[in-house]
Amino acid sequence: MSALIEFGPQTTGDLAAASTREWLVTDGLGGYAMGTVGGLATRRYHGLLMVATAPPIGRMLGLAALDPVLTTGNTTIRLATHEWSDGTIAPNGHVHLESFEIRDGIPKWRWAVADVVLEAELAMSYGHPAVGVNYRVVRAPDRVRLDVEALCTWRDAHGERTASGEPAVERTDDGFVFEDAYRVRGPHFDTAGASWFRGLRHRDEAERGLSATEDVWFAGRFSAELAAGGSTSVEAWAGDKYAPTPAAPLMIAAARHRAADVVMRARPNDDIDRTLALAADQFVVTTASGPTVVAGYPWFGDWSRDTMTSYEGLFLRTNRWDQGRTLLTRAAAGLSEGMLANTADAGGLEYNTVDATMWFLHAVGRHVDVTSDMDLANDLRGSLHQIIDHHQAGTRFGIRVDGDGLITQGEEGWALTWMDARVDGTAVTPRTGKPVEVNALWVNGLRVVHHLLTELKDDRADEVRLAADVAARSFLSHFAREGHGLLDVADPGDASVRPNQLLATSLPFGPVDDRAGALGIVRACGPLVTALGMRSLSPADSRYTGRHRGDSGARDRAYHQGTVWPWLIGPYADACRRAGVPVGGLFDGLFAHLREWGLGSISETADGDAPYAATGCPFQAWSVAEVLRAKRSLFG
Repeated sequence: MSALIEFGPQTTGDLAAASTREWLVTDGLGGYAMGTVGGLATRRYHGLLMVATAPPIGRMLGLAALDPVLTTGNTTIRLATHEWSDGTIAPNGHVHLESFEIRDGIPKWRWAVADVVLEAELAMSYGHPAVGVNYRVVRAPDRVRLDVEALCTWRDAHGERTASGEPAVERTDDGFVFEDAYRVRGPHFDTAGASWFRGLRHRDEAERGLSATEDVWFAGRFSAELAAGGSTSVEAWAGDKYAPTPAAPLMIAAARHRAADVVMRARPNDDIDRTLALAADQFVVTTASGPTVVAGYPWFGDWSRDTMTSYEGLFLRTNRWDQGRTLLTRAAAGLSEGMLANTADAGGLEYNTVDATMWFLHAVGRHVDVTSDMDLANDLRGSLHQIIDHHQAGTRFGIRVDGDGLITQGEEGWALTWMDARVDGTAVTPRTGKPVEVNALWVNGLRVVHHLLTELKDDRADEVRLAADVAARSFLSHFAREGHGLLDVADPGDASVRPNQLLATSLPFGPVDDRAGALGIVRACGPLVTALGMRSLSPADSRYTGRHRGDSGARDRAYHQGTVWPWLIGPYADACRRAGVPVGGLFDGLFAHLREWGLGSISETADGDAPYAATGCPFQAWSVAEVLRAKRSLFG
């Protein structure tokens, strides 16, 4: 039904290879289970029960790990893998991994110890913060004993916890409740030896210049005697700790059934489509006010720019029109001074984005074009008027339509475009003035609104058409550049070679709609093309930074100064199509990447220098969405 991702012992038994390939299972609320193929927790974000306490954010890590311990005869083998503060790897259970696979979104591990083979499968309960792991003895000449040790915490996803006193653990008939936050259930629970495990190390956090060690509480072990074909399971869930929760086999069956529905609804043409449809599903979550999009796992929440940029790929190309309609309507209801809020990740609404609202106009246009849902256009008519009126009059952060019909923007200390990195309060790429992609989106948005208002026989349709005509003419005169391509920012002129100019010809109503102009943009962006997407700055630029590594400051300084962004391959492919440039092989590196890092998904970023090692979030919404959209658009 769905594409299979699998690895054998040459990968699973190699700690370096196994610990750089990550799996993700989501609960549809913003919570997740996440880890590596080999079982080593390399990030503070790795664990089996990450709970979104205020969906899709407010994430808290609960159940950190379930460590299987297999006893056959007089031999006991610990099958978990941990790294400690001194660099020691103990135990090293990954060496016993015979295989790892993800089928229908369900990860499965298979360990082989002499003549005994043990499997474990994991799933989450969709719409409920619950996880289940099912263990099955595939082969064994005699009965074996399986102990499953529960390692627990309850802390913010972005931090660590250190040992301090004994946590509150309440015994139940079938397990325990940890700090009144979540419950863990399984067979024959025993608390003997309960204590703090001190000094677990997360190597990826050390590489990112962050605190890399924490302590977790060993709450006890579940135990079962199993013969060949026998199975047992452990479940953990938050919320109502005494509500009935399905056993792991039922969670797994339900997850497989749902995966089949997701794939069937997307109408895939091949295994890549199937994989991308399941990847897209992970980002669409349900909140109390309706559907939204998680920008990236493991650390992002919902960001309006990412949501609207991803909209066509996540919703329209997967035939989730009903959810998409609800999302667009909800977004329109939240407009303030003609703007969408950027994010609430920091705890309160922030409006520091110049382009999110214009991506919203694009999303509405694509939705109506694909679905012919003019009722939605009519419902949003007032919102469309509001957006144009506020931008023409001027809104936050100096965002306004200038006398030439183009959008200008900027305020000291802020970076309002998608290139929004700041270090110590200073914008790395402020791009104050008239950014090329912002004005391409503005022209496109005006054309979208004009089309919709015309269909609705709205009196303001002609007014919007005139505004679009003025902006389009000004765009062509303001952004023209000697040679190929366009300026990155006009007023003042910035000729940096960046991929932002692609939107001028990739958007349906972009201001550069002729083949010659599109070809010039494609040629200008040639030095930006890599196997994993587009560099954010030309390598010929003195500011170019080829590695997106180091502490947070170093990473933020490199974020848009050469770092590769996979999502931009979508606009590049569209520009090539308009220019008549063949795109054969353009996506091959990204398709191969589905097995390389965030398994079955596409990373947020990559190094600008070869071999373009992935960085940032291993699972990123707009990366998946744009590859899916562009692939379906170009190849069906």
